[in-house]
Amino acid sequence: MAPPTRLTTGHFDFNIRSGWMGSYRGVRRGFGRRLVKFGIFIEQNLPRPWSADDEYRLLEESLAQVELADRLGIDCAWVVEHHFLEEYSHSAAPEVFLAAASQRTSRIRLGHGIIQLPANINHPFRTAERIATLDLLSDGRVEFGTGESTSDVELDGFAVERSEKRDQWAESIEAIARMFVEDPFAGYQGRFLDLPPRNVIPKPRQRPHPPLWVACTREETIALAATLGIGVLSFNFVSPSEAKQWVDDYYATLASDRCVPVGFAVNPNFAVVAPFLCHADEARAIDLGLEGFDFFRFSGLHYFAAGEHRPGATDLWRAFEAEHEKPEIDRNLFLPTGPLVGDEMKRAGIESHRGAVGTPEQIRTLMRAYSDAGVDQVMFLMQGGHLSHEEICASLELFAAEVLPEFRDEEPARERAKTKRLAPAIEAALARREPPREAPDYTIGSASRA
Repeated sequence: MAPPTRLTTGHFDFNIRSGWMGSYRGVRRGFGRRLVKFGIFIEQNLPRPWSADDEYRLLEESLAQVELADRLGIDCAWVVEHHFLEEYSHSAAPEVFLAAASQRTSRIRLGHGIIQLPANINHPFRTAERIATLDLLSDGRVEFGTGESTSDVELDGFAVERSEKRDQWAESIEAIARMFVEDPFAGYQGRFLDLPPRNVIPKPRQRPHPPLWVACTREETIALAATLGIGVLSFNFVSPSEAKQWVDDYYATLASDRCVPVGFAVNPNFAVVAPFLCHADEARAIDLGLEGFDFFRFSGLHYFAAGEHRPGATDLWRAFEAEHEKPEIDRNLFLPTGPLVGDEMKRAGIESHRGAVGTPEQIRTLMRAYSDAGVDQVMFLMQGGHLSHEEICASLELFAAEVLPEFRDEEPARERAKTKRLAPAIEAALARREPPREAPDYTIGSASRA
């Protein structure tokens, strides 16, 4: 009998001996109402004006928020990696942050959302070592999200050519996946990487390796994720209706013979990010949340689309305040008494702009809509602008008390159904994947011999 293959759903491992049967339609049929998992998404947004201890405070509060999420039953804490992006994100060393979080939590998954994989930013050997070490420290709780970087501020800072970043990512993720399972690693030669055989240690606690994900902001990247058998971290703010087609296309490709996994386990998961502020009063939720998340978008557009930046001098918060004083910026659109509500917001294309900002019942309805669209996880963007730590924690606690329990009650059955339905497609995909290689016979000279 063939050895069992492994299916990773992002939280559990399953051994499968069943054969291929059925199509994409068969894979999806029978799920019933799908239930989403929930993550918190930590960007470490820090608008000016700054004081001497602001970055210290931000890190301490972010760790406290992860601790709280762990106690409340949130599934995952995702932490970004960005460099040089003043005010937008001060999260430059997520591996250090997540290591600290691993020692202050016991059950929450710890997600890199993402590690930038061009080798000038994170060398593949060092990335594999850090991921494995974190997985050991956390008792196997790592989610390995990957990406390319987007802003010229970061790419130019590390001398990465924009036209080459996708190919650099592709080589790195292929090599790193092999480092996790090959003992010793047999080496890798590509256009950008020339890696000699070495035994890359330590090995991760999760076997064969932590779940693999990729950041996706375009449909073609979602299709690529499906062909490689890895999870989607969709960092667009999308409504459930927008997400549904992407999810359907992702799972259709995953279940087709186009799926040849880049890793040695398949991670069939689709996650989206949404602004989040839960409050008993809708108007208060909007008042607390939307300004901060508007600033998050404003600062992101500055770096990723149309901004011109003077390091150490540009004041994004001041520019944001000036922009929002213009009469054509109508914040009343999102107020309960505003001109657009419900379906009108959807038709106007701004439904996802508000996201999960509202009352527990409104957020429950939105989460059900994401669930029905097939989304596997919603990542809550909680930090934005000058939104306070106390308000963030109170919001998360209310969500956990009023909304989370009904999703948790049905979670085990959902996991079993998903595993059963996807098992044949996963086994077929892994059968197409080249197995780990034997390393060549080689020796390494010592410094004294050299």
